[in-house]
Amino acid sequence: MMEKGAKIFVAGHKGMVGSAIFRELNRQGYSNIITRTHSELDLMRQSDVEAFFTREKPEYVFLAAAKVGGIAANSAALADFMYMNMMIEMNVIHSAFTNGCRKLEFLGSSCIYPRMCPQPIKEEYLLSGYLEKTNEAYALAKISGLKYCEYLNTQYGTDYISVMPCNLYGPNDNYHPEHSHVMPALIRRFHEAKAAGKESVTCWGDGSPLREFLYVDDLAELCVFLMNNYSGNETVNAGSGREITIKDLTRLVAEVVGYDGSILWDTSKPNGTPRKVMDISKAKSMGWEAKTSLRDGIGLSYEDFRRRYA
Repeated sequence: MMEKGAKIFVAGHKGMVGSAIFRELNRQGYSNIITRTHSELDLMRQSDVEAFFTREKPEYVFLAAAKVGGIAANSAALADFMYMNMMIEMNVIHSAFTNGCRKLEFLGSSCIYPRMCPQPIKEEYLLSGYLEKTNEAYALAKISGLKYCEYLNTQYGTDYISVMPCNLYGPNDNYHPEHSHVMPALIRRFHEAKAAGKESVTCWGDGSPLREFLYVDDLAELCVFLMNNYSGNETVNAGSGREITIKDLTRLVAEVVGYDGSILWDTSKPNGTPRKVMDISKAKSMGWEAKTSLRDGIGLSYEDFRRRYA
């Protein structure tokens, strides 16, 4: 168990996941949380990361820093996604190890699993088939981070764990018009269409893929819980246990935003993986379950978007 005064480093505290973990730690009364902005510490620079860990000696690390994006961003910048994520995670994990960090938690993504693996996806399906090509570079980087934690545990007896969430959304999401994930992209697109009085909005693919969404504060609660209660080489899936088609999701987002125009589909664009829902029985067996409904979460996300951008 982390002591309330233990020195905790949240890497990536300005991002959606890192900021949620930071909020959850504060809510639970942890009083010695270390953070650094990108301008204060570039996690891709090995010497800077080593110097930081040598100086600060954090006892616990939540590694939530990453280069992230949706299908368009991943497809257009495969080399960047691999290099940046590999550098960040290897620098942080290795420096944590060499400086005696008591426990580290690595945040990954459900895209680490094979494109066509059985559903719902169990943790044991890792590396059992081909990855989805549109985000293969990001997935390979995340698999490497997960495996490095596993290998350190095996070789040196460390206590490093990993968590693999499904599609996340919530406060501090990235609403970039081209480089965002599906949920924030839809929120922004429908908000702007509503503001401009557009009669229709065109979305990628045919709307048939099934996806699962988890509100980021629910993930943060699980992350702190696992840091205090779980040890093991196998990763832990994080999800809501509920799936929805992209077509139904777009209708729900449009409804929450208040857009009542037509929704069109550009079938020349890729759909991505046909179905992706996580088996969360491991997390549930430890007593965790997501609390936020999809409609409520979208509402909270839209409030965050309007507060920050509108």
